[in-house]
Amino acid sequence: MTLLSASRQSPPDAPAAPQILHRCRELVAPAMVEAISGLHPWVAEMAGYALGRCEVGGAPATHSQGKGVRQALAVLGAEAAGAPADAGVPGAVAVELVHTFSLLHDDIMDGDALRRGRPAVWKAYGTGPAVLAGDALFALAVQTLTAAPATSHGATAVRHLTTALGDLVRGQADDLLFAHRPWTGPDAVGVGEYERMAEHKTGALLGCALALGAQLAGAPRETAQALDSAGRHLGVAFQIADDLLGIWGDPAVTGKPVHSDLRQGKKTLPVLAALHGPDHRALAELLASRAALDDTAVRRAATLVEQAGGRSAALREARRHLGAAHTLLASAPLAPRPARDLRTLLSSLTVRTV
Repeated sequence: MTLLSASRQSPPDAPAAPQILHRCRELVAPAMVEAISGLHPWVAEMAGYALGRCEVGGAPATHSQGKGVRQALAVLGAEAAGAPADAGVPGAVAVELVHTFSLLHDDIMDGDALRRGRPAVWKAYGTGPAVLAGDALFALAVQTLTAAPATSHGATAVRHLTTALGDLVRGQADDLLFAHRPWTGPDAVGVGEYERMAEHKTGALLGCALALGAQLAGAPRETAQALDSAGRHLGVAFQIADDLLGIWGDPAVTGKPVHSDLRQGKKTLPVLAALHGPDHRALAELLASRAALDDTAVRRAATLVEQAGGRSAALREARRHLGAAHTLLASAPLAPRPARDLRTLLSSLTVRTV
């Protein structure tokens, strides 16, 4: 089955999401290579590995380099504001660098040994070097925006990026703190609280990507704000989809072991929604055990989450946020073709197979 159904249909002759992503990646790739090449050679190799461009030692990679969602949103944001696609390239490079930086540090904090089906950077190079590479990518992202040709709009773009970074850190901090809170009782994490965390941790950068392209293209403030809000709603929907994959996903698709989030005791929306439902007692008792969940226990936990309505509740919330993102796009004065491509891309991002 699929997590979400696309809520907007594109014309039959419209490009599909993979074509849109490919076009944007190809446009951004030369600028990304140029930016990375300015780093210290060892750091540049780690950055290239993190971006999927090379293997350990620098040999060219033969696997997927990732979808490049955030860079595509920046390019489409510029086009939607009526500018040529390359106006959004500096923003695309910046947000992709920030996203990669966040993944490097996120894998260390979560102890995730795999990323996209191969060793995470900290496993391949060591924890210290991975932290250093992440810091370098963060600094390079800001430098890329300050050097953007559209200097009259560059300061606004930098402020937007740094605001999004602050939100990202806030969301990551909440996510880490959630791990130490109980599953039930007055101190338990609420569904609304979780969604605010997801907006900060995931939505802030997606919203920033959309708005940066428009800002660098000189779009009105109201247009950039609508795009940012749309991206934030998309981020919550995307995070929920990721939560669902973390419990029921195919490891061949996710690149992570099945039931990995349950095994780690992560507070994800399907579990939280199930625990706030009427049939939560068996799940609560299982999760309250201080013993680590073995394979049998995590399979039972996944079944109990679904039986308690957690899976269906999470799907409803994801659809609600995706619908809000589409409504915001429809309300903004956007160029028709890139607006259509944005709608196609937004819908595709949360239609993921489990």
